[in-house]
Amino acid sequence: MRVKKLLHTRMRVNDMDQTINFYTNVLGLEVLERKVSPRGSHLAFLRVPNSEELIELCSFPSSGPVIVQEDLVHLAFQVENLDDTIEQLGAKQIRITDGPTTTSSGSRFIFIDAPDGYEVELIERPPGVKIV
Repeated sequence: MRVKKLLHTRMRVNDMDQTINFYTNVLGLEVLERKVSPRGSHLAFLRVPNSEELIELCSFPSSGPVIVQEDLVHLAFQVENLDDTIEQLGAKQIRITDGPTTTSSGSRFIFIDAPDGYEVELIERPPGVKIV
């Protein structure tokens, strides 16, 4: 067996509206669909610019609160200009939790926190660099 491609990544969240607000208003993602699954989970599918993969948010309160372990999982997004990104995050009162850091390849990155403790990495890559 060999998979064909990654379709989406699911993240459980405590507050669907707060989380959607973060991903749409802070990072510029787009909500494609919101629905309720047959078992009662509230779902939202988010589109990332220039990417086919989706982020699926899932709120299912009856399974208990979401507790994200530190450094367990993060999403990484490429940005055009890290300095501009840092300025825009500051204007929205979003705190940088780590960085900026420069890698040996010349990529630069920072981390911010999304709702529920998920980390988000924002990366600026120099032309021609494919991996941080």
